[in-house]
Amino acid sequence: MHSQILCSGSAAVVASRRMRNILGAVLGRDGWMWRTHEVKLINTSSGDTVKIGEISYKLKTPQNPELVPVKHISDSLPQTVAQHLRWIMQKDLLGQDVFLIGPPGPLRRSIAMQYLELTKREVEYVALSRDTTETDLKQRREIRSGTAFYIDQCAVRAATQGRVLVLEGLEKAERNVLPVLNNLLENREMQLEDGRFLMSAERYDKLLQEHSKEELDSWKIVRVSEDFRVIALGLPVPKYKGNPLDPPLRSRFQARDIYYLPFKDQLELLYTAGPNIAAERVSQLLSLGTTLCSQESSNLGLPDFPVDSLLPAVHVLNTFPMLSSQQLVQRLYPYPSILGKDGRTAVEGVLSRFELLDGHRQPAPSTTVNVSMAKDVEGHADVTLRVVDKDITFQVPAGTKELRPPNSSSTFISTPSHSQLIAEMMQSHMVKDICLIGAKGCGKSVIAREFAEMLGYSIEPVMLYQDMTARDLLQQRYTLPNGDTAWRPSPLVTAAIEGKLLLLDGIHRVNLGTLTVLSRLLHDRELDLYDETRLLSWDRYQTLKEQLHFSDQQLQERSILPIHPSFRVVALAEPPVVSASTSSSSSSRGQQWLSPELLTMFLYHTVSPLAKAEEMGLIQGLTHNVPKEAAEQLLHLTHSLRKMNDPTAQSLASSLSTRQLLRICRRLSQYPDESIAHSVNKACLSRFLPSLARAYLEKSLANCSIEETPYPADTHDISCIVKDGVLTIGNVSAPVYNPSEKIKVPDVLFYDNPQHMMVMKDMLKDFLLGEHLLLVGNQGVGKNKIVDRFLHLLNRPREYLQLHRDTTVQTLTLQPSVRNGIIMYEDSPLVKAVKLGHILVIDEADKAPTNVTCILKTLVESGEMILADGRRIVSESHKAEGRPNTVVMHPDFRMLVLANRPGFPFLGNDFFGALGDIFSCHAVDNPKPQAELAMLKQYGPDVPDATLQKLVAAFGELRSMADQGTITYPYSTREVVNIVKHLQKFPDEGLANVVRNVFDFDSYNKDMREVLIEALHKHGIPIGAKPSSVKLAKELPLPEAKMTGYWTINQGGNARRKLLCPTETHPIDIKGPVFLRVQGYPCNRQESRALSFSEEKAHWQIPMNEVNIICDVTTKDDVLYVATCNPVSLYSMKECGESIRCIELYDVFPRTISGVWQPFVTVAPLGSPLEGQVVLHEEQSNTVLHLDMVTGAVRRLMLSPDSEQPPTRALNWWSSKDQQGAHKMCHDFAHKNWLLFYKEDGNQLEVLDVLEGRVHSISLPINLKSVFLVAEDRWLLLESNTNKKFLLTKPMHMAAEDSGVCQLHSISEDSVSSGHGASPAEVSVPQMLSCEQLPNENLSAALDQKIVSPNRILVDNGSFARVVVGFPDLVSPNEVYSFKRPVELSMMKSGESGAHMFLRGGLRSSPAKRENCVSLLSANQVVRALPPSKVPLREVYPKDVTPPMTAAYLEVTDLNSKKVKYIPVPRSMTVSPYTSWLSKVSESDVLMAPLGSGGVVTVDMGGYVRLWETGLDTLQRSLMEWRNMIGTEDGRPVQITIQRDSGLDVTAPKHGKIDPTNSPHIGGNQWAGGTGGRDTAGLGGKGGPYRLDAGHKVYQVSQAEKDAVPEEIRRAAREMGEKAFKDRLKEIDMSEYDAATYERFSKAVRRQVQSLRIILDSLQAKGKERQWLKNQALGELDDAKIIDGLTGEKAIYKRRGELDPELGSPQQKPKRLRVLADVSGSMYRFNGVDGRLERSMEAVCMVMEALENYEHKFKYDIVGHSGDGYDIELVRVDNVPKNNKHRLKVLKTMHAHAQFCMSGDYTLEGTDASIKELAREEADEHFVVVLSDANLERYGIRPERFARVLTSDPQINAFAIFIGSLGDQAERLQKTLPAGRSFVAMDTKQIPQILQQIFTSTMLSSA
Repeated sequence: MHSQILCSGSAAVVASRRMRNILGAVLGRDGWMWRTHEVKLINTSSGDTVKIGEISYKLKTPQNPELVPVKHISDSLPQTVAQHLRWIMQKDLLGQDVFLIGPPGPLRRSIAMQYLELTKREVEYVALSRDTTETDLKQRREIRSGTAFYIDQCAVRAATQGRVLVLEGLEKAERNVLPVLNNLLENREMQLEDGRFLMSAERYDKLLQEHSKEELDSWKIVRVSEDFRVIALGLPVPKYKGNPLDPPLRSRFQARDIYYLPFKDQLELLYTAGPNIAAERVSQLLSLGTTLCSQESSNLGLPDFPVDSLLPAVHVLNTFPMLSSQQLVQRLYPYPSILGKDGRTAVEGVLSRFELLDGHRQPAPSTTVNVSMAKDVEGHADVTLRVVDKDITFQVPAGTKELRPPNSSSTFISTPSHSQLIAEMMQSHMVKDICLIGAKGCGKSVIAREFAEMLGYSIEPVMLYQDMTARDLLQQRYTLPNGDTAWRPSPLVTAAIEGKLLLLDGIHRVNLGTLTVLSRLLHDRELDLYDETRLLSWDRYQTLKEQLHFSDQQLQERSILPIHPSFRVVALAEPPVVSASTSSSSSSRGQQWLSPELLTMFLYHTVSPLAKAEEMGLIQGLTHNVPKEAAEQLLHLTHSLRKMNDPTAQSLASSLSTRQLLRICRRLSQYPDESIAHSVNKACLSRFLPSLARAYLEKSLANCSIEETPYPADTHDISCIVKDGVLTIGNVSAPVYNPSEKIKVPDVLFYDNPQHMMVMKDMLKDFLLGEHLLLVGNQGVGKNKIVDRFLHLLNRPREYLQLHRDTTVQTLTLQPSVRNGIIMYEDSPLVKAVKLGHILVIDEADKAPTNVTCILKTLVESGEMILADGRRIVSESHKAEGRPNTVVMHPDFRMLVLANRPGFPFLGNDFFGALGDIFSCHAVDNPKPQAELAMLKQYGPDVPDATLQKLVAAFGELRSMADQGTITYPYSTREVVNIVKHLQKFPDEGLANVVRNVFDFDSYNKDMREVLIEALHKHGIPIGAKPSSVKLAKELPLPEAKMTGYWTINQGGNARRKLLCPTETHPIDIKGPVFLRVQGYPCNRQESRALSFSEEKAHWQIPMNEVNIICDVTTKDDVLYVATCNPVSLYSMKECGESIRCIELYDVFPRTISGVWQPFVTVAPLGSPLEGQVVLHEEQSNTVLHLDMVTGAVRRLMLSPDSEQPPTRALNWWSSKDQQGAHKMCHDFAHKNWLLFYKEDGNQLEVLDVLEGRVHSISLPINLKSVFLVAEDRWLLLESNTNKKFLLTKPMHMAAEDSGVCQLHSISEDSVSSGHGASPAEVSVPQMLSCEQLPNENLSAALDQKIVSPNRILVDNGSFARVVVGFPDLVSPNEVYSFKRPVELSMMKSGESGAHMFLRGGLRSSPAKRENCVSLLSANQVVRALPPSKVPLREVYPKDVTPPMTAAYLEVTDLNSKKVKYIPVPRSMTVSPYTSWLSKVSESDVLMAPLGSGGVVTVDMGGYVRLWETGLDTLQRSLMEWRNMIGTEDGRPVQITIQRDSGLDVTAPKHGKIDPTNSPHIGGNQWAGGTGGRDTAGLGGKGGPYRLDAGHKVYQVSQAEKDAVPEEIRRAAREMGEKAFKDRLKEIDMSEYDAATYERFSKAVRRQVQSLRIILDSLQAKGKERQWLKNQALGELDDAKIIDGLTGEKAIYKRRGELDPELGSPQQKPKRLRVLADVSGSMYRFNGVDGRLERSMEAVCMVMEALENYEHKFKYDIVGHSGDGYDIELVRVDNVPKNNKHRLKVLKTMHAHAQFCMSGDYTLEGTDASIKELAREEADEHFVVVLSDANLERYGIRPERFARVLTSDPQINAFAIFIGSLGDQAERLQKTLPAGRSFVAMDTKQIPQILQQIFTSTMLSSA
């Protein structure tokens, strides 16, 4: 008897002795003398027996010996394993099935295999995955020569042949698949699909006694062998991920816990593996592994340490004893990339405990010196690595191709870090498969390629995608030409057989349950395939051959194949998403894919991003002539972003991967003048980033001093020309293609516009560089048009693929179909394009799941791709030589991908995020206004320009609102084009109606509708207006014009009459210039004619503070100038411009200047060549300033040399009497650049010539009251006491040498009845005298007689207007015609009516300084502004109407129509508190200036500018336009006419009878001159022959009235609403006053709340989106299963369904938000200034309302901070306010607290405490939003400290909103704080908007 004892060699004795020495102290002396089991193999005559301990098993001879496992038993068998084997043997003898449960790793499988090898049993092995179905276990149909046969699968084969079924990975199988086996396990019975029935051996044998074998066969009963057993291998599920065991299934197994080998057994194994290493070091490594597998470490959330991988690691150490342990550990357990901060510290703690933290001390291998073929061993290479200064040579497997020496490739630039990485990979390659982890675009694929080429491997790239199945990985079905079904091995299998290097790209994407199919291949190099083929590792295969004496041929017939010894796997993956806390709550986003199971499969190497210098070298090596400076700036930016640990920065940095940088540099080297900022923005698609990220990028660009260079000015004339076969766009040209298939070249209607040309120019640049392009944009911005136009210009044929939700990888590549029972594949457009070299346009790429589109990556990157029918696309033709089934990629093939931008409201998949890296990205935006206008003109040549401009402006505004997030839908050019097309075809339909075609989508969303209507009205699109709502002022008749007297200019020779005035000239003295800041403010210009038509055209507010006072307004062409005097400043704005410019002159006019307390300023704009410059005159100090509104230069002009003396006595500002006469400036001829100054009661005129810089002083013999410039050389002077008039004539051009003498002529006024002589009271004091004459036709119209004569219009208190005919040029007496007023204006008491009465105190100490009277000569009108008290309101308004509150009335006297009308000017919103000062400026509350030909502009005291149209012609034209925009809704019913040519007519139209009494007739088809009838002549009717107006008011039944809801119904609805409201109040016990208070806050943020809730809802919907469920018995045919369908299987369908969350995946936790509101005293104190407390209350209200009912998703609380402390509880997490009453209570608490708290500031402490507190809570994400006013400096808090606190914890997103406070405090703060984290709300209205921005761009981006 020969017994073989396996487990007591001498080595073991030595090892145990060593162990005893180490552990003796720990265990005591007799600590480990337990029973040992010996495994013996006993050969006796009766057959062989295996004996384990005392249990023996009798061996049988296997029928298929090749199915028995070989070479699984190691030479020394650890005790534990023997124990396990003994237990399995017991169960085997009992006939029970076993379940080996334990941690991941190959141990359980190897024990099972060892047992089967010992007992010589055949094995049927199945790796279960989530794709395993019943057919994989029982029976599968195959077609053989046209008939479907059932082929037994593993379970049935094992049962009938008496094999052992090994099921691995029970937790991976989907529920309800394994119960198929229940009966087989329990009773050994099973019903098969082909009608056979498996029956247990005992019952079968019993039946055999009664029946013959034939009978049983005819009943189709099959015996289950008594040797059949099942060994199941599984993981314990609650701890690991997977499906828990089904209870009925679990009860059928006996379980055995197979934990890792005990410490000592492991240690022995490791000692034998690493004889060259210090024993202590080995035990430290093992101790580390054991610690990290302990229960405690898994409580910390650390994944298990892969103890099984220690063995290969020790092999590496054995060759490289100097390798640092820490690096080694990181290869086994890459904790820096899989764990969060806490996890890392925990692991490092353990490392230091076992003295393994030696990463810094010990050197790493630096480079691979040499690679050469090994002489002695076939298929191996000798690799020499340089470590420090020593070269170490070792052997590694090598491929079959030529080896390539290191660093000899042109496309791979070696950098120190990469060559070190490759050297380390060489070490790992010696023992195990490798996985490279690195961010996208950091060069993983390139390194893997280089590695393979160095070792002479051929690469087999396999791109993994998310819904990849085990079949896709291993074998797919196909049909043979005769229709038989067969299995085709996948590239993975062929790679294993041929010994290639398998590149698994993207193992982070595949579901774990699928990947585990490979675990046996990776651990044991064995694989069982679907068609019963088995792959064995090379050495096992050889052993099998020797033992069984089989030839290769025989083994191949038995479908057993060897795996090539060189075969290796390199996996590439992106780093796992590390969740902030260690708990793996990030399962929702990018699973933590690196599970304990995967850790055991590979050795991990991290590809870290390159250092700056290395990346620079790389860039210069690959793009030779890239501008160095540009590349450096680029890298500076990228590395500064990579260093930040802010998530925003990280996501930006990921778009600037090395791959993108290389792409940018390739462009820069071709086009060196391109702007870097432009390239970076393109690469990051900054146009579509959330606003925070965009701000962050802008700030980073600015910090790296990368200037956003505006496009060169020639953008508007980028043209595209095709000439001599060359296409040129701008300055880029390309040859035009000559296609073989002309029909596929797109041809599209395209109107060139500069912006799209820019995009096409950019596209062409990239196209020429050989890039594939990705165009991203909102809907309707013309992406398809641009692409089609681009291809049309290049003459390239295109293939078009539209993706959608259900696109699968199969549909992208091939379409299978069945013909005559044979499966055929149709090429998809993608394959066609690849073959023929067409351009593939992929549209809507974001609609397909990203896991599908990611297969495009291999196509773009490596030019390789495997198709479903086994063909393979390869990029170079030499790769295809000698290989069947290859499709060579045509060199002209390109992809153009179109996608919508990521994010709300498109809710596509983030194509850009997944694949943006491999395309050159272009953001396509709506055209800029000019470009869009030009384009629309081409679509609608007949649409009036005004309409187009309004459309462009309104849509521009809507788009900017969409960008800010105020509205969700981005309105695009497509919509505008559709509107314009409609208007072009149906011009009489109103714009207001046509825009509804776009906006009716929003008509049910109240808030949205309000926003839209407001925006449209602002730009004057009268949506919702009725044609009848014309509200023009009422016209009153003017009195007759009477000739009231003569003016005679006395020119007699009498010397007294003819006075000579001496003049002298001197140059002026100029002081300055000083440069002041010109500030620009946006001008929020509103069109006034939105809902009704009136004289008012537009209005806007000047940005001035409320104490300021307007003191002058003047216009030049279309520019308005407004001056204010407290403080003095000047505003200028264009009539229709976007912005208002402002210069503050506070520094030039300090309060104290010459004692002037109330400065008063007049403005004179100068003319050419000094456009844009103005002269400012301060009347009391006579200061003259010259300002340049463009540069901000201010110069002071000193008119008289003596004007410098200070005033003799400083006048006390409180003395009530005015200073002696003010200085005045006449600027009627300022456009000729000369001005006239005089002093009241003075006797000198000073004429300033601005261009020559001279002053001419004219001395007069009279004292002046006022001067009127009636012409350039004739001035009317008034003597101060007598009001006598003089005419001064001067020579036209005063030359300096001329003793230019001016003559003064007195004017005598005579009344018509000159009998009595003119009574002195008759002398009129002109208030305004025009400086030019009325045109002749206007003069004739005014005087009702044909007349041609010089004339002037004069206005005074007693008349509406006077015309002086013949003045000032004719010497004969000039006739004065007057339109007299019934009552003189000066006689009316200026009793203030209305509210200003008490403000003004009614006192007017002095006459007002501004007359507010202008003449519009071309319109023949005089307009003056009057206070309401001087207007005949009774005549203007009917008796029962109360006149509205107005600031003033514009009295328009029209001399053409002889009418006067009063236009009310609305009251100003705010009025300065300095009322007495105001009253000196103007007697009404407005100032007025003429504007253009037929209009005026008024500015009221609150700074509100209004433009008015008064001229009748212009009004009429505007009314026509306005009516056209509304459209002619004439109230007639629309008739549907079907024309039949019957020749009969209803009744011919007729004139009708004429009613002798001419009373109004309405309808009736009878009377002529009626209104609203049919067939007879009249107005407003239908079908009458012509319009006939008999002078009646036209009756129109307006459509709106017909459609209106009757009043009583409306009233009922209102009452119902009110009742419900009151009931609700009663229910929550809230008073109506409280309800109103709450409504005030709620209403302010209603829109934000609404839009936030819309986003929340849609995200929730997206989260609930259904998935495809495969293997269904009904639904749609699954293409992948089409062959299974042929064979007749049932479960070949797929359908949409709710996907249950993966078991074991942690519950999604809600997001956690804390709002930290400032309720300090300063909030209350400054609330009056800017309403900051109320705004904060609104913001808090917004948070409470928006998150109502989303408590499961967002847990929030609100905490206040003030001088009393930083934890004032306002809302608790567990008790959020549920209704308005509770919410109001929170707001009231805030208010009360701010009113009564201590002063002080706890912003910093509050933020710090909140961040720390939230960090301790478990949540998906944490947010802290701090609201504070920026008084930090006052309390000595440094902004840097605050910045540090905000970013103190990377897992908490903290944001600060500062309420802009004194000066620029808040802005300075924002500069020091991190970008995208802090906001300054200068206007408190922005707080809710900012809060909304924070929400949408962070919390909601990933909900």
